[in-house]
Amino acid sequence: MTAAAKEARLRVTEIFLSLQGEAATVGFPTVFVRLTGCPLRCRYCDTAYAFHGGEWWPEEDILRKVAAFGVRHVCVTGGEPLAQRACLPLLVALCDNGYEVSLETSGALPIAAVDARVQRVVDVKTPGSGESQRNRYGDLALLTSRDLVKFVITDRNDYEWSLACLHEHDLAARCTVLFSPSYGQMPARELADWILADRAPVRFQIQLHKILWGDEPGR
Repeated sequence: MTAAAKEARLRVTEIFLSLQGEAATVGFPTVFVRLTGCPLRCRYCDTAYAFHGGEWWPEEDILRKVAAFGVRHVCVTGGEPLAQRACLPLLVALCDNGYEVSLETSGALPIAAVDARVQRVVDVKTPGSGESQRNRYGDLALLTSRDLVKFVITDRNDYEWSLACLHEHDLAARCTVLFSPSYGQMPARELADWILADRAPVRFQIQLHKILWGDEPGR
């Protein structure tokens, strides 16, 4: 195998069809391309199985697998997909093939080079994640109306911190802001009540796939 061919490969944990459980396209049948590896270790992570292992896939094989499912929405996720350099050209190729593409990223790696056709879903890490020091706050200024920013809330402190971050960076005027209860940690109704009490300019989000399938991998 040539050096160029090796550079074009990606380490993939799984490629599967499910309903999108989050963000703007929630409920749509979506192909998920879960890349392997992540430099973060969030306390509430539900995809730790993607930290290691996986198999090397050439880009053309990924495209062929995605096409076989016959749906228009594709989500590239992880792990942290941007930790692999070949993620960026994969996103371009998916867009070139006519898919509606979203990228789920931790916010700890640069997003400026992501193809403008891709909907970026940036997970701003709250204190409850244990990784808030990794946030690239400067990149929040790059977000547009087609992008989303997500805060996973574990407790009241996370909620107050997230509100302060939202206001400091004027996020509600820039993009859609999602507040999501940490699955199994934060009572969803309690977070909903806080949002209503404060008239917070955010979209409350419950992970649809968790309601349907719990922690079952590949769903």
